[in-house]
Amino acid sequence: MKVVLLVLAGFAGLLALVALIGAALPRRHVASRQASYRQTTSVLYQAVRDFAAQPQWRTGVRSVELLAPAEGRAGHREISRHGAITYRVQEDRPAERLVLAIADENLPFGGTWTYEFKPCAGGASVRITEDGFVKNPLFRFLARFAFGHAATIETYLRDLGRKFGESVQPQP
Repeated sequence: MKVVLLVLAGFAGLLALVALIGAALPRRHVASRQASYRQTTSVLYQAVRDFAAQPQWRTGVRSVELLAPAEGRAGHREISRHGAITYRVQEDRPAERLVLAIADENLPFGGTWTYEFKPCAGGASVRITEDGFVKNPLFRFLARFAFGHAATIETYLRDLGRKFGESVQPQP
């Protein structure tokens, strides 16, 4: 019985330490990555902007529900193994820039993803910048030290490459 109590006390102490470290971390973060493709900015923009087709090529996205515009802004809801996330378009300049904001205030995180499309030698590049926040200190710790703030961006950029039969390596 003492061993079980010691193990539980150790676990509680570790959890408290993780929570303290997470509470000391900044709530906000900015992460950015880019990748180059053998496609035009228009082709890349169309793939990113076609939210309904993303389950066909994005890792972990099971379905996408297009939403009626709210305050003149297009929106969609992504369903993945982590649940549902609702996005609203904040800015849309075809083949140049697209900004999506998380519209669900009940999530433990939020922020924006900014996609920038630029011509480059042999095609075009896409830069994604996440300007986000994490409310929960435990999740903040995990996001910073276990997952990394740029992990989802890197997966997205690789998935976009696979959509076009390309192997890309995201860069800072």
